[in-house]
Amino acid sequence: MRGVMRFGKQGKLSQNFIGLYEILDKVGEAAYGLALSPALERVPYYFHVSQLRKYVSELTHVLEAKNIELDDALTNVETLKRILDHKVSKTRLGETLLVKVLWSNNEVEDATREDEETMKKHYPLLFDQV
Repeated sequence: MRGVMRFGKQGKLSQNFIGLYEILDKVGEAAYGLALSPALERVPYYFHVSQLRKYVSELTHVLEAKNIELDDALTNVETLKRILDHKVSKTRLGETLLVKVLWSNNEVEDATREDEETMKKHYPLLFDQV
């Protein structure tokens, strides 16, 4: 499942929210309809109250919506963009070659360390360029 994302979430320490959206209507006592961005048009726009958080506004806070591209299964598959760094991880059992990977739709701060052999199997063209 490496690289498969739901609403821009990935990994153990993934972001908790996908954005700020206006409430359009209330459905029953426990669900709300939201005005989602056009990029999320295929996502059902009704959410349970447990999935929503209150936003406390600040005058200096400028909001910018991220564009998340979803496929037919409502998932976002990230692809390897570039290899940033190589590292050798030493343990008692031996050494492991790691690469720092920059994924599509992410910043350099969100780059992850992956096993070099696994990355060579899935993305051989990027290792030919290095």
